[in-house]
Amino acid sequence: MHDIVVNVQNRVLSVVRSVLQQNAITADLHPESRLVDIGLSSVGMVELMLKVEAEFDLVLPQLEITPENFQSVKTVQRMILNQLGPGSG
Repeated sequence: MHDIVVNVQNRVLSVVRSVLQQNAITADLHPESRLVDIGLSSVGMVELMLKVEAEFDLVLPQLEITPENFQSVKTVQRMILNQLGPGSG
């Protein structure tokens, strides 16, 4: 159980780092870092959403695509674990 959470967190961190790099943003990234505070724009958030869907091979329900779910690595991680279903987190 714990391994799945760590795996998801590491994959989310990797995806967020790639989006930040694409947008020429250098920041010290932590699971609690607020993505908007480190410079991710709304366009960057859309890129992040698409990369998260590709990384985890899922389509996020429209109701899950909210600013709250994309506030930080931790909130993205929580949303993904919820999408993966019981037993994933």
